[in-house]
Amino acid sequence: MSLLGTKVLAMRRVALAAIVLMAALSAGAQYPGQVAKSSKDAPELLSIAVLEWTGEAGKPTASRLVPVAVLDGGELQDGGIYLARPEPLALAGEVEYELQQNGQPVGLYNIKNAGQEQGSWVGYGSWNPLPVARPKPSAEELAKIKIDDENSDQPVLHRKKHPEDAAGGKAGGATGSASDSPAPVNDPDRPVLHKKSSSDSDANQGASGSSGSSNPSADPDRPVLHKAKKQPEDVAHTESLPDVTDPDRPRLKRGKSNSDALNVIPSLMGLPPEMGQAIAVSDIRSRPAHPWSYAWANPDDEDKMKSALENIAREALGLNPPLASAAPRRASARKSAKPATLPPARLVDEQFRVFELAYGSGATLVLSARTDGAKAQQKVVTLIAQPDLYGNLLVLLKSVADGAHLDDTPRMRLVDAVDALADNRGELLFELRGATQRQFALYRVMRGQAERLFVTGGAEFSSATSK
Repeated sequence: MSLLGTKVLAMRRVALAAIVLMAALSAGAQYPGQVAKSSKDAPELLSIAVLEWTGEAGKPTASRLVPVAVLDGGELQDGGIYLARPEPLALAGEVEYELQQNGQPVGLYNIKNAGQEQGSWVGYGSWNPLPVARPKPSAEELAKIKIDDENSDQPVLHRKKHPEDAAGGKAGGATGSASDSPAPVNDPDRPVLHKKSSSDSDANQGASGSSGSSNPSADPDRPVLHKAKKQPEDVAHTESLPDVTDPDRPRLKRGKSNSDALNVIPSLMGLPPEMGQAIAVSDIRSRPAHPWSYAWANPDDEDKMKSALENIAREALGLNPPLASAAPRRASARKSAKPATLPPARLVDEQFRVFELAYGSGATLVLSARTDGAKAQQKVVTLIAQPDLYGNLLVLLKSVADGAHLDDTPRMRLVDAVDALADNRGELLFELRGATQRQFALYRVMRGQAERLFVTGGAEFSSATSK
């Protein structure tokens, strides 16, 4: 798939490389995206974005594409501002994105135009289905010889022979090729279009030579086309605006523009609760699909790990009931009393995913949930964990946020996994949503750690995560 299939994008990169190279030679600075020579296997250009929409997937009522990061020369750049002239490189016209869910392509999104929403660039376009692969022809179809059918109505590149042509050829005698050409029509009453003869022009010039005029004398009987004389303008003439048919007359119109480059696509404003999200990748290279699902050797292990992770989430949200006080009781009462078994507290909006972020790697679990109640009193937790060698959960990242301080500690919302560095390993893409702002962050899980690899620009939240 082509990320930037136009020459304009290539010219931008060349121009930027020249400018930065001159700055590096003069000031000694280094631009990691262009100056450092990358290996042959390093990708040239890759863009990562998030498609947000409302309505039906594939046929949204409104949609927008939010740029996240651009991988250029092995370095991640902020997709919302990278090479903005004025729109960012990731939102240039005619850029095509592949929509992915769990690493599998589910559609294409073509950028038509771009704009700003609350100070951030977003792209508008159309969600198109994946192209249908044509089946390969069988050996019999390849070996089949197509024979021209003389009675067929299909157009051909040569003149067909018809029975009447054969009869006409025989009737024409032995003239051969002369019979193939159409006979001239000698009807004296048929009008014929022909050029003016040179004798006529010579005669006209001879007649006008004595006068010294270079223009031939006009034949009084020859019709001449004259340009119509311009009529004096009717000053008192008026015409109502709806009846004006002048195509060059400027008009003020509402709605869609007639220019193809300025198509107004229905935009998605705000963050509606029913909004869907999907990974969007635009790559200059065609890469095979890489599903991120983890296959458990024992299906019961998934339920065991999920239950253990839910208990950690309840404890982080303060939902576990307090332990019973250890007050002295009589021995008889201790014998007769049965341990109280309370049902676990309910987790609202629970989302649980298990990823295999690299071939042959272990399971990476992500769980997010919140408490019930008013939005200002809600608490939200997001956990990233992995099982250890003994089957116990090891929490790599824990983020707890409350509705009253979301701009200090935002809610981490998992979007999906994506190969952000084009190294055949997946990173976890989260939306960091606060009360009045939001960002996107990429996390790499490796060697028992969850490291934040990249975060989009803007005012960074003070403490987004804690372990």
